[in-house]
Amino acid sequence: VQLQASGGGLVQSGGSLRLSCAASGFTSDSYAIGWFRQFPGKEREGVACINDNDYSTYYADSVKGRFTISRDRYKNTITLQMVNLKPEDTAVYYCATSLWPYTGPPPSKDYEYEDWGQGTQVTVSS
Repeated sequence: VQLQASGGGLVQSGGSLRLSCAASGFTSDSYAIGWFRQFPGKEREGVACINDNDYSTYYADSVKGRFTISRDRYKNTITLQMVNLKPEDTAVYYCATSLWPYTGPPPSKDYEYEDWGQGTQVTVSS
């Protein structure tokens, strides 16, 4: 799967951003798709993930109530709507896919995902 992330930028604390991931090359209907972020010197962490089989979602505790992941099958895009952004949300954000034949909560660890897009920088100023 080829993934192209966009939508990052600089925003003030309390502001909003919408990240978009354009996907192509799916070979199956059974995928999980996730947004991850990486802080300097840290490993990537799962932020929000969605199971394409039943639209179950996962959100990291730090973003619950502020971030929303959604999937548009017709446009083959995955969107991460982020509101009430905080300086601690500053990171490089990545979208990724996992060939996932199960229903229920999607995987949320980076090693469970095979294909990755390039990152997009999100910077939240205080």
